[in-house]
Amino acid sequence: MMNRSRAQTLAVVFGIAFLGAGILGFIPGITTDYGDMSFAGNDSQAQLLGLFQVSVLHNVVHILFGVAGLALARSWEGARAYLLGSGVIYSVLFVYGVIVGAGSNANFVPINGADNVLHLLLAVGLLGSYFVSARERSVGVAPSV
Repeated sequence: MMNRSRAQTLAVVFGIAFLGAGILGFIPGITTDYGDMSFAGNDSQAQLLGLFQVSVLHNVVHILFGVAGLALARSWEGARAYLLGSGVIYSVLFVYGVIVGAGSNANFVPINGADNVLHLLLAVGLLGSYFVSARERSVGVAPSV
């Protein structure tokens, strides 16, 4: 097994989670009202696990976030950039979802209340992972004091 830094391990974990969520969003039964899924926009009635409103584009974006996490986890710098960048994006998505609201025509992304909570938790988790791994530069190197 390859030695990874904490940042790299966390980027892999988030990458797998996003990849899994994106793939599961395309599986009928796991995604309720699958036949009512739209390509994009807030009018999609499909819900991953019956909770999180999704569309084709939403699922594809999750898959891309997953692939990015796995690809960037190959280096400490890449993993840290992924954790920070993704954390910022999910923070913005949370604020956007709260301000715009699920029923608004300005909501171009299928976001409901459950998505807002998840986006907040993801933002906290990703940014927390970024900060937790800040002092660690690479495997086997102790942080300087």
